[in-house]
Amino acid sequence: MAREVSTPEDIDSAQPDVGTVPNEERSDDEREKELSSERAVATLRLFWAQRKFMLRMGVYALFASAIIAILIPSKYQSVTQLMPPDDLSGSKLGMLSAMAGRAAGAGSLGGIASDLLGGKNSGALFVGIIQSQTVQDRLIQQFNLMRVYRDSKIEDARLDLAQRTDVSEDRKSGIIAIGVTDRDPKRAAAMAQTYVQELDRLVAQVSTSSARRERIFLEERLRAVKADLDDSAKNFSDFASKNSAIDIPAQGKAMVEAAAKLQGELIAVQSELEGLKQVYTEDNVRVRSARARMNELQKKLNEIGSAGTEGGAKGDDSLFPSIRRLPILGITYADLYRRTKIEEAVYELLTEQYELAKVEEAKEIPSVKLLDAALVPTKKTFPPRAVITVLGALVGLAIAVTWIAAKTQWDAVEASDPRKQFAVEVFTTTRASLPIFLHNGSNSGSNGHRPWLWWKKAKGPAESEQEDGKPDAQ
Repeated sequence: MAREVSTPEDIDSAQPDVGTVPNEERSDDEREKELSSERAVATLRLFWAQRKFMLRMGVYALFASAIIAILIPSKYQSVTQLMPPDDLSGSKLGMLSAMAGRAAGAGSLGGIASDLLGGKNSGALFVGIIQSQTVQDRLIQQFNLMRVYRDSKIEDARLDLAQRTDVSEDRKSGIIAIGVTDRDPKRAAAMAQTYVQELDRLVAQVSTSSARRERIFLEERLRAVKADLDDSAKNFSDFASKNSAIDIPAQGKAMVEAAAKLQGELIAVQSELEGLKQVYTEDNVRVRSARARMNELQKKLNEIGSAGTEGGAKGDDSLFPSIRRLPILGITYADLYRRTKIEEAVYELLTEQYELAKVEEAKEIPSVKLLDAALVPTKKTFPPRAVITVLGALVGLAIAVTWIAAKTQWDAVEASDPRKQFAVEVFTTTRASLPIFLHNGSNSGSNGHRPWLWWKKAKGPAESEQEDGKPDAQ
């Protein structure tokens, strides 16, 4: 640094010695070009004289940026892709739009709603659902992201998760890409896969399709009809068991036929008895036998005709209702039987419609079709260590250049300038008060004084003595 270096200011002060051509004959443009050229050469000479310092600063910055790049934790990104979803019908967009709107606010909700009303596909809706708070909260809870991100509030965890999640839709192909960045590659892949699972679950859960509404309605009707059918079957069973009414029409036909047969047999026995009375006395065995048979037939006929009726024979032990009770029982029996059959028919019809509605609902719910599954990444995406190292070295060189230029400007200022004297005073006072500038024993070459010593060497002994003497005098 002992060699004298000409500065642009020195060149400007020495400008009167121009050459053989008088100043009056030189044009302003030529003079300006010559001054610019000399300033550029002087600046290059200045940087060339300080090349060792610039080289040291560049090497130091290179090593420092390399260490910083190594210390920065690596981050990995796992990406999964979904096939374009099928178009949604207008009846199933309401609740899904509300779910998507919780993530992006009113503005995004309006944009999504306008896209949907315009007849576009549900890709933008799927993107909104993935970015919703419902999905974010499930991932935060499942992977304990508040501890991973060191957040005390769930709102901060949502913001950190949103910054580490990239959801995009290709406008041409409609493919949806979900990328998750994390320090742990396995956790990044698991989180990307969880996004797909939560999307599929929410789409099926909040679907409001007509088939779903029909299926829910049929479920409610089936429960009500099943309860009515059980009541009707129980009432019909109690009535049939109490009145021995298994099948009233068949029973009536059988009982009428049996009564007619008994009536015929009774008439035949009565005729036989009248004939026997003409020949035999009342005490004759044949007469008494015919009379006993006639009484038995009459008794049976009376049981069939009036069993269980008021004023008739008691029919507690009768297996069948009497003929006189059949019309009364037939009305109640027919009503109960009709109600039971109606409930059975309605139940069968609703069951068939319910199964069809379930099939239609499965068809209408948009399924999430996975194109590329989330794999565990093996290559880091951040940080770019080579770029950081090169940029750090360039920044170090820039700092060195700035320092040289500033020092040159500082040296060009006269020592008697009040501004320079004030700056030196402020710097000296600050140096004495800060711990980094305090003396460490009697060694003047300690690390804390090296920058100041380099400054004094660069300025020269005379200036340094003047600046050191001023604070002492004060």
